[in-house]
Amino acid sequence: MTTAQDQARPQPRKGILDIEAYVPGKSAAPAGVKLHKLSSNENPLGPSPKAIEAVREVAARLEFYPDGSSLQLREAIAEVHGLNAANIVCFNGSDEALALLSRIYLQPGDEAIYTEHGFLAYKICILATGATQVVAKEKGERVDVDAILAGVTPRTKMVFLANPNNPTGTYVPFDEVRRLQAALPRNVLLILDAAYAEFVRRNDYEAGVELVAGAENVVMTRTFSKVYGLGGARIGWMYAPAHIVDAIERVRDPFNVTATAIAAGTAAVRDRAHVERAIAHNETWLAWLTEQFIELGLRVTPSVGNFVLIHFPNEAAHSATEADAYLTARGYILRRVAGYGFPNALRMTVGTEEANRGVVAALTEFLKS
Repeated sequence: MTTAQDQARPQPRKGILDIEAYVPGKSAAPAGVKLHKLSSNENPLGPSPKAIEAVREVAARLEFYPDGSSLQLREAIAEVHGLNAANIVCFNGSDEALALLSRIYLQPGDEAIYTEHGFLAYKICILATGATQVVAKEKGERVDVDAILAGVTPRTKMVFLANPNNPTGTYVPFDEVRRLQAALPRNVLLILDAAYAEFVRRNDYEAGVELVAGAENVVMTRTFSKVYGLGGARIGWMYAPAHIVDAIERVRDPFNVTATAIAAGTAAVRDRAHVERAIAHNETWLAWLTEQFIELGLRVTPSVGNFVLIHFPNEAAHSATEADAYLTARGYILRRVAGYGFPNALRMTVGTEEANRGVVAALTEFLKS
């Protein structure tokens, strides 16, 4: 109901007030307790030393605007991934890419699809344009391509697919992604959000490069916040057909990527040794954590990312809420995921050896209490 006071001040457009603001994971421990932040899927090894040195060098020249095209960074990404730099656009985090794509290709009356446990940013992007969200059910915490296709109508203009997905850590095999794209109408944009692609070690996975290269309605987004350890620098990128790149270039901010981010990203993407160390660390500890939690009697959703989704018993004393409070008091900060449809689960980022062993030891005591 619109009140007289409402009419006397500017009003946001339809859909904006339906958005629940995104709530990041906690990042603080009680006073006097050592913090182990395991709530935001950050790299426990930190960024490449070469990236840190590159930022130091740029810090002496901050009076100059950055290169508005991020050419140096795009060329480095293209070199490492074997891509055409002209089909790459860099962003202030991959979230900016998702928001701009939504702004360009969605309008009131349109529909956009994401899956039941998909990244909450998709809902925000859709509603901010005045479009309508359509949620496709998952099966066993895995994306169901048939459910996505069942949700397509003449009003559908966009499909968001996180692959691997956050917070479940599950992935869609490439054959299924290809089947999805082949069945979508040609005017529907398929966004493959591959933020965790570097961690996947499965023969039937592909991040999306092949589909983008052979289709006009597919884009792939990636981030430097995970395997590269540059969450604080805010760097994302997109690989897309030329006509989508052209549309993005018409609306993105002229200097959307900072000079420090360009320098850090360029150095980080070329430091393959550091990336391989991060991947090897994750592979070792992801398997260990999964095994340990299962031995404790907890259910873990099989993950190919750098995190695990831990499900707690349906009993008040050992619920996710109680576990979160117990861990937080000891400095272990995990992520509540009730907003993703998991009210009795916690998501844990793979951390340092000290953090990983500490969480397992703390949960062992918690479940005995």
